[in-house]
Amino acid sequence: MGDLHEDRPPPDWAGDVSLGVDAWTQRAEPASGSPAAPPTPPAPPAPAAPPDPVADGPEADAESVARTILLDQLTGRARSRKELADKLAAKLVPDEIATRLLDRFEEVGLVDDEAFARAWVAARGPGEHATGRRLAPRALAQELRRKGVDDTLVKEVLEDVDPDDEEQSARVLVRKKLRSVARVDDTTATRRLVGMLARKGYGSSLAFSVVREELAASDRGSADDPADDPADD
Repeated sequence: MGDLHEDRPPPDWAGDVSLGVDAWTQRAEPASGSPAAPPTPPAPPAPAAPPDPVADGPEADAESVARTILLDQLTGRARSRKELADKLAAKLVPDEIATRLLDRFEEVGLVDDEAFARAWVAARGPGEHATGRRLAPRALAQELRRKGVDDTLVKEVLEDVDPDDEEQSARVLVRKKLRSVARVDDTTATRRLVGMLARKGYGSSLAFSVVREELAASDRGSADDPADDPADD
């Protein structure tokens, strides 16, 4: 048997590994006059991707999704029921699920329009500890109604606003603006300051009274030429 192998001519790729690899993988071109190499068989199909239990699992439960939306919305500050209902509707939560969850959130105290309204007034309304824009009750009522708070509840909450606090807050706002009218005459200053208070919901009677007294008590100096007046606030 050994003699038969010794009489066999060496392959063309002997001594050249690259040619040997080509021969075994059928990448080499056939020599001139040599029969064509058989076609390369198709590659086996790629193995299927391993199963993904998350992607292949059931769709998220609509009620669980809605509950997460509500909790996210309530993180940081209270919201009215209408605000939350609008958010659920925007996320295409079915009405039946939204109503059921909002009712449940009210039962446990997470949704409370009265508490929301009182917190809103405390933060933005008149008062010594107000941290927001110090709006008058009329402006606060408009904001609360836009947020879906019942009109009866709005009136009840705003009845607790002390008139003295409202007047004091108006004075604070006027004093902050006195510098901006330091170079105009009293008539122009009065018009601008009363207009500023009106935009924040203060009634005209209170506004004119406060502005007149604060201008009289201020040391604004002599008014300059009205042509130099700054733009109205």
